[in-house]
Order: sequence, then structure tokens, then C-alpha cells
Amino acid sequence: MEQNQNFQSPQNEPQSQTAVAEMPAPPETAMEIDQVRLDMILQKYKNEQNLTSGIITGLLAALIGAFVWSLITYFTSYQIGWMAVGIGFLVGYCVRTFGKGLDQSFGITGAVLSLFGCIIGNLLTVCIVIAEQESAGVMEVISYLNFGIAVELLIETFSFMDILFYGLAVYYGYKWSFVKMTDEELQSVMRPLSKA
Repeated sequence: MEQNQNFQSPQNEPQSQTAVAEMPAPPETAMEIDQVRLDMILQKYKNEQNLTSGIITGLLAALIGAFVWSLITYFTSYQIGWMAVGIGFLVGYCVRTFGKGLDQSFGITGAVLSLFGCIIGNLLTVCIVIAEQESAGVMEVISYLNFGIAVELLIETFSFMDILFYGLAVYYGYKWSFVKMTDEELQSVMRPLSKA
């Protein structure tokens, strides 16, 4: 009888295997941010930021984007609104790359210049269409522009979709204008959580 009491039935084995399988895995090492190291990296970026370079290169990017947008519209005979988003990316990328900024002024610069590029792109497109209709040169049409005429042309050709595309351009121009830490820098500011 004692032998029967010490005997383990095969039915108990799966239960013990299941219990082992359900045990949680050992926790990974918890990490925390090394604030001193992070502050050093952020200070390095702040010392390198240059708003003037960001503005100049962002403005050039906005003008180039506007010119490309108008050329694509001319050759395809179709105004592609998504080009506005491309202008936002281009402007934001240039502001970030050459401005190397962390401050909010860089985002505002990217947003404003993206909107400016979109407006100029639309205006150049209208000028190309007018030049084609009047059998005139594009530069001749542009030479007749003044602020009042430009605003009038933009209002007459404005559509609801312009709001969407301008909004996206401003969003991406803002978002992409800030410098980003590299993967190596991000890893360098992480350290194992110190136990109290």
C-alpha cells in the first residue's frame, strides 16, 4: 500500500509541465535616463543651432519646391495638391539639416516657409496657365504682378482642398524642422535602473 501512495500517476506530469510553462519569464533589466548625459547632448545641439542658416536654406527649399510644383503642373496639365506636402517635407528637412535647432522657432520657421512655398507654387501655376492662355511669356505675366493682383488670383483659384494640403504642408514643415538625436546618442543616455 505504501508503494501505491508514493507512486506518481502519469496524469500529474502534464500538470507539472503546464505549471512550468505558465511561469513568467524573468524580467528584463529596467532602464532609466541618464539626465546628466542627456543634458550634455542637448546642450551640444543648442550650441550648434543656427536659425539664420535654417531660414536661408528653408526659403531656398520653399522656392525650389514651388518652382518644381509649377513645372509639374505645366507639363501634366494637372495641379497635384500632394506637392504641398512635399514642400513641407523639403523645407522641414533643410531647416533641420542646416539649422540644427531644438528651439520652437525652428518649427515655426519650417511651418511658415512651407506655407509660403505652397502659396508661391500656386501663384506660379496660375501665371503659367495665364501665359499659356494669352500666348505670352511666363516672366512677362509675372512682371505684371503686384501684391493686390497676386492676392486676387489666389482667391479666385482657391479651393477647399487647398486648406487640407496647406495644413499638411505646415504640419510637416513644423514637425521636420527639429534636429533629432541619433540612435547612438539615444542609447548612450540609457542606463540600468539603480536599485534604492
